[in-house]
Amino acid sequence: MRLLILGGTKFLGRAIADAALARGHDLTLFNRGRTNPELFPDAEKLRGDRDGGLEALEGRTWDAVVDVAGYLPRVVRQSVETVDAPYYLFVSSRSVYADFSSSPTEDAATLGDVDSEEVMEHYGELKAMCERVAAQRRGAIVRPGLIVGPHDPTGRFTYWPHRIARGGDVLAPGPPEETVTLIDVRDLGEWIVHLCEAQTEGVFNAIDRTTWGELLEACVRAAGSDARLVWIRSDWLAEQGVGEWMELPLWISSEEMRGLHHVENARAVAAGLTFRPLEQTALATLAEAETTDEAGMKPERERELLAAWAASSPA
Repeated sequence: MRLLILGGTKFLGRAIADAALARGHDLTLFNRGRTNPELFPDAEKLRGDRDGGLEALEGRTWDAVVDVAGYLPRVVRQSVETVDAPYYLFVSSRSVYADFSSSPTEDAATLGDVDSEEVMEHYGELKAMCERVAAQRRGAIVRPGLIVGPHDPTGRFTYWPHRIARGGDVLAPGPPEETVTLIDVRDLGEWIVHLCEAQTEGVFNAIDRTTWGELLEACVRAAGSDARLVWIRSDWLAEQGVGEWMELPLWISSEEMRGLHHVENARAVAAGLTFRPLEQTALATLAEAETTDEAGMKPERERELLAAWAASSPA
């Protein structure tokens, strides 16, 4: 298969390229060459810009194209109209859903249009608009949840295995049986290549559903530390003003967003999506991903909360 990847090779693009080359495909990478240009010497590398600089793609044909990093609908339209391939796979996001108070399936309503190109402010709306552009081509729309694992630049899931590796009492959002979702970048990359090989059409939620207990216990095993998980009720954490998603990564407590961790994945699983053991994800994260200042609870804040919880709990 002749496969074209539109976008860089920092994280998901890197995993897709790894999977494509491992399966013996002819790979072409199109990007600006700013991230990891030394990687993948066996792949063809075309340089250009998604926004107005697609000349290197003209007059070429591929069997499939994966659009990894489309954020603005007018930019995606340029690629949709330029790339000559019978199959176009667009990587979107679960953030496109209009309502997270329940458990969205792929057929749930998505967000409407916005007259803005402020990606940080209107990420979900712009991704939904990009989907509508990409859907003009035969192919697939893939909506991942939080992508994690080796080379993760965000520090979100990365916080957990690294924090647990430090040992001691670890603040864990309870109850442990509460659902949490994420997907290993390698599982996602391999499955995207599989979709391209089979030319599978449709819209898919790409996410693994587990529980907080299973996830954090896997991190304990991977780290091999003396960490002790201290399970603290979510309502109590919310009362203390703990920040969702970033201060306490992956954690969601608000009712209007509870469906974020209950997105249905049956359609993707039926189309071949598989999940490696969580312990493997944690091990690879410890080895090949760093924490960031933007994600994760500060040690002093964690100590304060653990002490307050202990003082408020019955003996």
